[in-house]
Amino acid sequence: MKSLITVSIMCLLLAHHVSAAPSARAVRLAHSPQLDGHVSTDMAWSDLAPITSFTQQRPKEDAPASQGTEVYVGFTDTHLYIGVVCHEENPNDIIVTGKERDASLNNSDSFRMVIDSFGNGQTGFVFGTNPSGLEYDGQASNESRSSFSQDGGFDLNWDTSWQVEATIGDFGWSAEMAIPFSSLRYPSDEVQTWGFNFQRTMQKRKEVVYWAPIPRQYQLSRMSLAGSISGIVLPHQRSFTMTPYILSKSTRPAGDDDQEFGLDIKYSITPSLTLDATLNTDFAQVEVDQQQVNLDRFSLFFPEKRPFFQENSSQFEVGTSRTQLFFSRRIGIGPDGEAIPIAGGLRVSGKVNGSTNIGLLAMQTEEVTGVAPKNDFAVARINQELKGRSAIGMLLVNRSGGETDNQTYAIDGRWGIDENTTLSGFVARTKTPGISKDDHAYHIFASYITQDWTFRGNITEVGEGFNPEVGFLSRKGFRQFEIFGLHSIRPASKKSRVLEYRPHASYRGYWDFDGFHETGRLHLDHVIEWKSGGSTGLVLNHIHEGVRSPFEISDGVIVPAGDYNDWEFHTSASNDKGAPLTYGASVTTGGFFGGDRLALSPNVGFRINDAFSANLSWNYNDVELPTGNFNVGLTNLSLSYSFTPKMSVAALIQYDDRDNVLATNLRFSWIQDANAGLFVVYNETDEDSPGSSRRELIIKYSRILSVPWGS
Repeated sequence: MKSLITVSIMCLLLAHHVSAAPSARAVRLAHSPQLDGHVSTDMAWSDLAPITSFTQQRPKEDAPASQGTEVYVGFTDTHLYIGVVCHEENPNDIIVTGKERDASLNNSDSFRMVIDSFGNGQTGFVFGTNPSGLEYDGQASNESRSSFSQDGGFDLNWDTSWQVEATIGDFGWSAEMAIPFSSLRYPSDEVQTWGFNFQRTMQKRKEVVYWAPIPRQYQLSRMSLAGSISGIVLPHQRSFTMTPYILSKSTRPAGDDDQEFGLDIKYSITPSLTLDATLNTDFAQVEVDQQQVNLDRFSLFFPEKRPFFQENSSQFEVGTSRTQLFFSRRIGIGPDGEAIPIAGGLRVSGKVNGSTNIGLLAMQTEEVTGVAPKNDFAVARINQELKGRSAIGMLLVNRSGGETDNQTYAIDGRWGIDENTTLSGFVARTKTPGISKDDHAYHIFASYITQDWTFRGNITEVGEGFNPEVGFLSRKGFRQFEIFGLHSIRPASKKSRVLEYRPHASYRGYWDFDGFHETGRLHLDHVIEWKSGGSTGLVLNHIHEGVRSPFEISDGVIVPAGDYNDWEFHTSASNDKGAPLTYGASVTTGGFFGGDRLALSPNVGFRINDAFSANLSWNYNDVELPTGNFNVGLTNLSLSYSFTPKMSVAALIQYDDRDNVLATNLRFSWIQDANAGLFVVYNETDEDSPGSSRRELIIKYSRILSVPWGS
C-alpha cells in the first residue's frame, strides 16, 4: 500500500512539472483584417476561436492570469495575422513607457510572441507590441543562452517588414499584427505545425502570464516548452528586395563634403535560406559608442551597432563575452575607431534540411593610408541542431591583405543533458605568420538551473599566441576558472513586500601559464526584488590583482608591479522602472591597487507618457594610490521624443571630465519599413587639444523595394 501511495505521489509531482504543452489550430481568413487594432469589431476574426488560457509566471507562479487575454491566429495566401485582446478591468492601470521601434517591453503593458517555424525547440522569431502599437522584433537562438544576447535574451538586431496597430478602450487594449510570410523562414512543406508561445505583461500589477506555462527561471525564449499551432498553409514563394540609399555628408573643420550611393539586396534562395549583398556599405545613422572608464589593464568591449552586421549576428557567434572568435567590429572600423570604407560584401544565412544552420560572410574593405591596408574577410559557420537542446558546429574566419594573413578555426558544441542541465564549450586555434606555439583556446561551460537553484561553472584557457585578428579578446595568455551559485527564494506570505530574495556567490580567477595569479574576485551578493518593482543589492568583494609590469592607470599615475589584495563594499538600489520618474544609485568603496577608491553611479530618468523620455547618469571614480591621486567622471544625458512609432528624435550627450571631452549625437529618424527611411544625424566632439574638435552632418534616405517571386 505504501509503495502504491508513493508511486501515486511521484506521478502527481511529475504531472505538475511535465504538463502537456497547449495546442491550437490556425484558420484561413476569408479576407484580411482591417489593420486598426480593433479586433472585437473586425468581422475578419469572427469565425475564429480565441486562445484564452494563460498562466502566471509572476508574481504567483502557476496561478491563472488575473485578467483575460484572447489571441486569434489566422492567415491568408501572403500573411500570418495575429489579433490580441488584452482585457483590463481598470484601463487607467495600463502603463506604456515608449513607442519607438524595438523599445524595451519589460516595463510596459505589452504582448509578445515567439514563433518556432522549424519546430526544433531551439530557434525562433520574436514579435511584440504595446498599447502604442510599437514594432518589436528579434530572433532567439540556442534558447537565448548566448553570452552576447540583449534585452532579456533576444537578439533585437534583427529587423523585418511587418505591421501592427493597437488601440486602448474601456475593455483594456487590443492589437492586430500582419506578418508577411516572406519575412519569415520555414520549411518547404505546404501545411505545417509551428511552435508558438505568447506572453502578456501587466506592468501595474507586476504580472507576467504565458499561454504555454514557463517556470520562473526561464523566459519566452525557452522554446522547448512552447505550445504548437497547426494547420498553417504556406505559400511557395521567394522574395527579392532592394534597398538603395543616398547620402550627403559634411564634416568640419576638415571641409569634407561627400555624396554617396549604396545598395543592399536580400534574396530568399529558399523559404529558409537568405542571400544578402551590400555595395558601398554605409552605417551613417548609427548612434555613437557609449564612453567607458577603463581602470584596469585589459581591453574594453564596445558592441556592434551597424545594422548590416547586427542582422543574423547570432548565426556567427562562437565564444564568450570576453573571448569572441568572430567580432564584426574588426571589419570596417580601425584600431582607434576610424571608419574604413567597405567596398561590398555577401552573406548567406539560414537553415538547410530544417536543422542545419549556416552562415557565410565575405567582405572587402578599402585601403586607408596609415590606418589599414585593403583586406578581404571570409567567415564560414555551420551549426547542426540535435535532439534534446543539443548542437555541434564549426567556425572558420579568414583575413587576407597587407603583409600577413590570419585564420581562426573552431569547433563548438552544446549538450542538453536534461531539462535543467546544459554542457557547452569550444576549442579553437589561430594561424598567424611568425606565431607557431600557444595559439590555442578552449572553453568548457556547465549549468544547472531550477526554480530555486542556479549553478554555473566554466574553465577557459587562451594561449599567449592565440591571435583572432577578426575576434575580440579582453586578455590572453591565461587559464581561468569560474563558479557561480544562486538561491532564489519567494516568500509564501501574501503580506510580504518582497517578491524574491536572491543570495548568490561567485569566484573568478585568472592565472598565467607560469602559475602567476593575475586576477581573482570573490563575490558575495544579496539582491532583493520588491513587489513594487524596485530592487536592492548588497555586495562584498575580495579582489586580487597580480601586476607583473607597472602600468599607467591615469596620466602620471603608475601602478607598480606587485600583488594587491583588497576588500570592497558595494550597494545599489533602484525604484520601479515602469514609473514616470525612475531613480537609482550604486556606491562602491574599498581598497584598490594598494590605495582606496570611491565610486558613485547615480541615475535618474523621467518620461511623459509614451512619447518623451530623459535619462541622466553619472559615473564617478575618486582614486587615491601611493603613487598619486586622480578622479574621473563620465556624464551621460539621453533624450528622446517619439512623434509616432516610426518617427522620433533622440540626443546622446556625453562628457568625460578627465580628458575634457564633450560628445554630442543628435538623430532624427523616420522609419518607413524595417530599418529603412530618412535619417538626419549630427555629431560633434569638442576637446581641449587644438584641431581635435569635429562637427559632422549626415542626411541619408533609404527605401525597401520588394518584388515577390513565385515558385
